Amino acid sequence: MAVRSRSVVFNLSDGSVRREEKRLSWVDEATLPKAVEANVVGLYPDYTFQTVEGWGCAMTEASCYLLSRMTPENRRAALSRWFGPEGMDARFIRMHIDSCDYALSEYQAVEDPIADPELKTFNIERDRKWILPVVKEALQMAGGPVRVLLSPWSPPWQWKTPPEFSQNDAAVYGGGDFTVDTTKPGRKFGGRLKREYYGAWAAYLVKFIQAYLAEGIPVSMLSIQNEASAATAWDSCLWSGEQERTFLKEYLYPALERAGLANSIEIFIWDHNKERAIEHIDEFMADAEAAAKVKGFAYHWYSGDHFEALALLRERYPDRILMHSESCPLHKPGNPLSGSATEDGVLNKGSADRTPQECDYGDAIDYTHDIIGDLNGGMQRWIDWNMIVDRDGGPRHVGGGFGAPLICEDDGSFSDTVCYEYLKLIAGVIRPGAVRIGKSVFGREVEAAACRNADGSFGVLLLNRAAEDQAVNLRMAGRIVQNINLPAGALTTLLIEAE
Repeated sequence: MAVRSRSVVFNLSDGSVRREEKRLSWVDEATLPKAVEANVVGLYPDYTFQTVEGWGCAMTEASCYLLSRMTPENRRAALSRWFGPEGMDARFIRMHIDSCDYALSEYQAVEDPIADPELKTFNIERDRKWILPVVKEALQMAGGPVRVLLSPWSPPWQWKTPPEFSQNDAAVYGGGDFTVDTTKPGRKFGGRLKREYYGAWAAYLVKFIQAYLAEGIPVSMLSIQNEASAATAWDSCLWSGEQERTFLKEYLYPALERAGLANSIEIFIWDHNKERAIEHIDEFMADAEAAAKVKGFAYHWYSGDHFEALALLRERYPDRILMHSESCPLHKPGNPLSGSATEDGVLNKGSADRTPQECDYGDAIDYTHDIIGDLNGGMQRWIDWNMIVDRDGGPRHVGGGFGAPLICEDDGSFSDTVCYEYLKLIAGVIRPGAVRIGKSVFGREVEAAACRNADGSFGVLLLNRAAEDQAVNLRMAGRIVQNINLPAGALTTLLIEAE
């Protein structure tokens, strides 16, 4: 079998990027004069785990607005970075129901559901302006079937209780004016859906799904609530596991059944950070009838690794899908926050003294570390946040801004980041339908994950967290590739193909 090695190396001293590609050769380990025992990465194809169904991104109003303002040529080039075999070969798109923080303003498909309890004024005209035309173009470019996940950030504000706000939400989420009027409901700062409107909200969600399906959008997934425990300074709503369970079992699922959608729309719960996932999910899944209606668990990356939490969920609920549904660089493009480079030369989130290029590199390392850990924890679907943002990390209808793998420039062109290059390296060797296989690594400085693709090839991710290059030896089924150079602080991917 032939082995192709690819690396993207960032130079901290001058901000330059170097790309390396090599062809490597196997040898029968039995022919070597001495067994190789040091610096070994072992692959074990007979130990198989979850199927990795593919990669995806969110097509928010902000991203679609930026793309719609580009020339057709630039827009198609930007979309090709994600859709089609020359890019990420994306198989998933996440879309928001009504406004989210990455909408240009607050809006909802029924302006006043109290005055219109039968939802006769329901419409998606706002979505037809920017979102739907761009998403349809992306679908036409895709190299394979694409599935759409819909997520609501807030029900209509008229149906909610007043905000529930804590200083912790400001510390964790930031990005807005946290002067809160706790006497009036709104789309922002959480609040909860009043129980008397559970049925109306279920009908609203069904109408939204039906409207998108009528537009040709291949909706097949719904998460009940984005970030169910976050009272953010933008569109948000709080749900306990018990409340989410009651809503699904008694209202949403029956509404989907009446509409003939129960067998075609997969339901995901939680859709929030990994570190609190277990408590919420276990509370929900304690009801066997409700649990039977849940396809899987969606989660975000914003509160740290918690790869063990994924592994625990995988062990307890082996037949459920684990879906990474959101991540993004936690700063505006090229605009660092606080902290400094680590002593080993590898950068982490939020360094104040970094150059814009170093920020980009740090994002690439953070993404790779998280993807490797998620894969080893049992992740099956991976969806990023905004496909593209501008240099201010927007546009959005609240303050602040965050990064993305693609950046829209003021002149209507766009830039690939190193983070995007790393994502493309990963998607290039771990393809839709890949099955994770067993691996072992010799030390903490190298992080690894490996999969067998549907065509029989193997994809391997190797992240060298050390400040120096490392030579590693790859062993699989009695054969070995010796002295594979892993550049310092960089991702190296291996594609092992039949000769």
